[in-house]
Amino acid sequence: MGRDHRQHRRRAQQCGHSSHRAHVSSPLGRRGVDGSLGGRGYCAVASGGTPLTSVRGGGGAGDGEIGPCATVDAIRWSVAASNSVGRTQGNKVKTPFREARGTGPAIEETSRTPQPVRLDIQGLRAVAVSLVVLSHAGARGFGGGYVGVDVFFVISGFLITSLLLRELSTTGAISIRKFYARRALRLLPASTLVVLATLIGSWLFLSKVRFEEYAGDAVAGALYVVNIRLAVGGTDYLAEGSPPSPFQHFWSLAVEEQFYLLWPLLLLLSWGWARRGGRLALPLVICCLVSFWLSVEVTASSPPWAYFGSHTRFWELGAGALLALAAERLTRLPAAVAAPLTWAGLACVVLAAVRYDTATPFPGYHALLPVLGAGLVLAGGCAPARGDARLLLAARPLVRLGGLSYGWYLWHWPALVIVPAALGRPLDGAWALVLCLLALPLAWATLRLVENPVRFHPALRGRPGRALALGGGLSAGAAVLALTASLFPPPIDSGRDAVDTRYEIAAAADPALRLRQLLGTSGTSLPSNLRPALTDIKGTRSALYRDGCHVGYNSTRIPACVYGDRTSARVVVLFGDSHAAQWFPALDRLARTHRWKLVTLTKSSCKAAEVTIVHDGRPYSSCDVWRDRAIARIRALRPALVLVSSSEAGTPVRPAADPVRQWSDGFRTTFDALAASGAKVAVLLDTPWPRTDAVDCAAGYPLRLDRCANRLPEAIRDPSRRQAVMDAARSAHATLIDPVPWLCTPAGTCPVLVGNTLVYRDDSHLAEACAEALAPVLDTRLTLAPGARPSTR
Repeated sequence: MGRDHRQHRRRAQQCGHSSHRAHVSSPLGRRGVDGSLGGRGYCAVASGGTPLTSVRGGGGAGDGEIGPCATVDAIRWSVAASNSVGRTQGNKVKTPFREARGTGPAIEETSRTPQPVRLDIQGLRAVAVSLVVLSHAGARGFGGGYVGVDVFFVISGFLITSLLLRELSTTGAISIRKFYARRALRLLPASTLVVLATLIGSWLFLSKVRFEEYAGDAVAGALYVVNIRLAVGGTDYLAEGSPPSPFQHFWSLAVEEQFYLLWPLLLLLSWGWARRGGRLALPLVICCLVSFWLSVEVTASSPPWAYFGSHTRFWELGAGALLALAAERLTRLPAAVAAPLTWAGLACVVLAAVRYDTATPFPGYHALLPVLGAGLVLAGGCAPARGDARLLLAARPLVRLGGLSYGWYLWHWPALVIVPAALGRPLDGAWALVLCLLALPLAWATLRLVENPVRFHPALRGRPGRALALGGGLSAGAAVLALTASLFPPPIDSGRDAVDTRYEIAAAADPALRLRQLLGTSGTSLPSNLRPALTDIKGTRSALYRDGCHVGYNSTRIPACVYGDRTSARVVVLFGDSHAAQWFPALDRLARTHRWKLVTLTKSSCKAAEVTIVHDGRPYSSCDVWRDRAIARIRALRPALVLVSSSEAGTPVRPAADPVRQWSDGFRTTFDALAASGAKVAVLLDTPWPRTDAVDCAAGYPLRLDRCANRLPEAIRDPSRRQAVMDAARSAHATLIDPVPWLCTPAGTCPVLVGNTLVYRDDSHLAEACAEALAPVLDTRLTLAPGARPSTR
């Protein structure tokens, strides 16, 4: 104790110790290494004599200025002092710093003695952004590199809270206005540039049919709410196969800014709580625990909201913030403890990156590993020791890369999405890595020519009003430009009309023959009378989806959804997964024409076969429960006909040595159970699959649709699964219906356009208009005579 006291006294004397009145200068710092690190630090000594240093951060997802190990001793003193003399003014909580009786010594006057900066934090940023980039580039072995974002969250919470603590300790206040002004200068110039550049690239090179959607993403990105937009879109089953948005990576920035809308206020409330004798960290700890609980719960129930939601990520930033509160104690860690902590933390981050993949339920409790790792590196680094992770993290290459991490994060994703489309070249592993490396010069130029000139401009530094006005103008300007651009989408048709597919098939004496003729003369250019318009195809939803009758992944409910003639005694059931639901427009049309009572029982990715499959890395048990309940409902209905269909995708939890036999037995079990209800069973085989997302391909090649067409047998997703369905149907004496002749020519070409109708809505499902146009062809296989039970032929 005596030795520690003498060390603290010497440190206090070096920092300009005075015994009574306190005055702490506000450090401004200058650009240091790479224009991103603070070249000098200032030392403030509180009761423990612990230095407060300042570093200007240049990387990460907008971390702003760095205060790496700010002490909370000054906060404790100011809390005690404010009990007698504190006051509130405007958006600041003011506490005059004068010595209060019984509260401990005042904060001492500081000098400008340079203090060591946390180069290891810049190195940790470099590790984090590298993991994210490797994951996005599809580098083998780094499937879990997305945990780099979680590392950024912890770093950000640590650094920003250190700044806020320093402000509280030196002024007794947190200026909300100045805080957001610093955030605006730090984030908005670069992010606005990337938003506008990406919007232009999207207009020129990406899917023309999705440009309006991309413009909406740009607006959400500029306003830092894109995470909510992505979470809503991620719960849309029919949007799952769509290509990623070039603005998708802005979600992490949105989460951070939503956190910082609340965090300074929460810190002030906690400060007020501490004034009344409470513990400063307690409200923050409670918020973090609630957020972590939500993360675990929502990951299981709604993965998109868990991944993109700020409520499930709050605890990760909060973990870094709590470390900042404990930083004064962490400086006392023995070297024998601090050094191993940093290496253990780095190992945790890397372990998560190499062991996790897209099948890992994330964030949930899996996020504990990278968050813990980042926290250990930051905690151990508060007590620098020989042999710690600074040997790696403070190396000049990593420090320089950390200084570019914010810009690299912003630019690498648009490069991966837009450049391959611009060059007409598919994105493979090596090409993806090259594009990511090419984004580094853009990051460097953005830092030198945009970020630093704006951030350190004398007209803006220290003038929060101007900084906020600039930030608001940048965000509003980018949003207005994106909205304006959405009004002028790129042209996407040939200017020529095509025959009306729906009318031609319906008016034909032999619908199947007329359909074959249309297939043989399918055009290679988008017609001007495409119905619906290409921009509306993905957004078109049948009543089955609009009414919430298609059951989602996690639900096992059996909705009471009835269509057609609800009073009819002739009941027809549509049963299966989304590839059964895709036929609803055709069956609904037939039900209204023939006065059937149509009951729908469909669930996302739930196969009709009695086989448990994998979903999100786990057994799809909700499918098994739902299937049993659906079959029980069908038995109670005693329908005249059950039309069954399933996608050929899906992997069994326990693959058998003979997969055809495994699937055949599973389908036979289901077909027999359906037949036991007294119904005729008609099995509709899976439709041929397009080469890629048909709508996006048609938008990219509106005059070369032959580039989007698939061919047999490649269009059959799983021939062995198809054979298993056929074997099971014959064994169960069910009627087999093969849609391949309706969608492919005798020569084996499966076009994406027939007449004026696009065949597919995405990379596997029929478009609503196409399914409805095929109703007369399906009707020839499902004959229902008036007053008679449905029959199949």
